Amino acid sequence: MAQTAFLGKWFHRSLHPWRGIDWLLLIMPLGITLFSSLLIASTRLYTGETDLAWNHVIMGALGIALCMWIARSRYEALLEWRWVIYLITNLSLVAVMLIGTVGNGAQSWISIGGFNIQPSEFAKIGIIITLAATLKDRESTTLGGLLKALAITAVPWVLIFLQPDLGTSLVFGAIVLGMLYWSNMNPGWLVLLISPIIAAVIFTLSIPVWIGWVVLAGAIAWMTLPLRWYSTLIIVVVNSIAGKIGELLWNLLQDYQRERLTLFLNPEQDPLGGGYHLIQSRIAIGSGQLWGRGLFHGTQTQLSFIPEQHTDFIFSALGEELGFMGALAIVLAFWFICLRLIIIAQNAKDNFGSLLAIGVLSMIVFQVVVNIGMTIGLAPITGIPLPWMSYGRSSLLTNFIGIGIVESVANFQHRLKF
Repeated sequence: MAQTAFLGKWFHRSLHPWRGIDWLLLIMPLGITLFSSLLIASTRLYTGETDLAWNHVIMGALGIALCMWIARSRYEALLEWRWVIYLITNLSLVAVMLIGTVGNGAQSWISIGGFNIQPSEFAKIGIIITLAATLKDRESTTLGGLLKALAITAVPWVLIFLQPDLGTSLVFGAIVLGMLYWSNMNPGWLVLLISPIIAAVIFTLSIPVWIGWVVLAGAIAWMTLPLRWYSTLIIVVVNSIAGKIGELLWNLLQDYQRERLTLFLNPEQDPLGGGYHLIQSRIAIGSGQLWGRGLFHGTQTQLSFIPEQHTDFIFSALGEELGFMGALAIVLAFWFICLRLIIIAQNAKDNFGSLLAIGVLSMIVFQVVVNIGMTIGLAPITGIPLPWMSYGRSSLLTNFIGIGIVESVANFQHRLKF
């Protein structure tokens, strides 16, 4: 009995620094990482590169270690380091442009000691921390606060877009919109923020719809912005010009560039070129039916019909080998992670911690929705990885660091958790 009591006290003291963390939130990403290593091994079995699966496990272990270390550290300390983090983020992105290596048409990696590091992935965490520190005060919900947040985001966003890394730049947009909304920014301002992009897209599709959108944007400006007449006029003019610019940019694109943006709507028009990935991915997922062909038994996966399936198209391997039920289980796991993130954001003791959780939530939700969408033909192929599942060292570590920051928020909150 005495020995059991001693072991109990020792175990309690060992876990004391993590007494407040959300263990359910920690277990789910860990489980997804370990499970995805099996899928990665399955996708590389034919080529004999199963060591990638072990690399995924090793990086996952490192990610968990970082996550636990961050979780026991007070997240409030990030407030003092926010500008240093912001500076390091931008300097790393500049370094990519100067000494980065090129892969898949983008200069996004820096080679250090034989390892390729992707600074744009870690930049997601940098912008979440900086924006959370900027938006935590009540004054941040003013129009001036909105412009300040956009100015802070613009620098790393432009550097990433110039690599060019369209996928990560889109993730940045989702992070910013999610955090602005959670900070109680006027929803009308957020609509106006993205209105020129929408106007540019729909101008080439339907002029009547575009006219209706310009009128709607003007009405929102009239109801939400100061200096109504001037603000409304500016918004109407900007959306009108954006529509024409969108048409000009579309016409400047080469045929193959246009096809790449719209090919997901009809990949059969180029079955051996740009549409090949999506066609094979849909075949793989469809052939899995309800329960799948079995792990390591998927024909599309084992015969490597889908190039680079272990990265952005890992969901197609899941769909083929474990079927609809396996895919559903993973989607529910992601849903549960997002639910825990929302609960932690709601129960955080301050706005800074709450915004950190929502920033990580926005990052994960957008990546999951777009990645799964592009593998089944509901979204363009943008090169966005599936969190904890797609093979990629920088992406995996970034997601675990994000969870570690949120766990720190949970660990040092003083309210009851659900």
